[in-house]
Amino acid sequence: MAMRTSLSALRFGALYAGAVFAVGFMLGALRTLLIAPRTGDLIAVLIELPIILGVSWLVFGALVRRPAPSKALTGLVAFLVLMALELALSAVIAAGGVRGFLASWLTPPGAIGLTGQIAFALIPLVHPAARN
Repeated sequence: MAMRTSLSALRFGALYAGAVFAVGFMLGALRTLLIAPRTGDLIAVLIELPIILGVSWLVFGALVRRPAPSKALTGLVAFLVLMALELALSAVIAAGGVRGFLASWLTPPGAIGLTGQIAFALIPLVHPAARN
């Protein structure tokens, strides 16, 4: 039973992260190409953050058909999958590799983005659809 719960949380966390990443990719493109040139990176991230967290809330709610498997494990898996996808994307579109990816968190927009990613991972713990 515990193994089934763990596998279910792994699948669910990966699905949740993948769905939110897809939407985040589109929002990130809009932020980078349309908003940031007009407002600067910090304001652009502050505009995008509540939108993507709202999307994350809605996506999680839409994916939960019954009580979510291991809420903490689901959130952890979702965070790790999201970070892996972000790192892969960063490696493709930006110079600097892992070091540059981590260094971006030391900037105000990067720190705010990381905070948003942590909030995304906590949604399984607080979303009413995940009640057990």
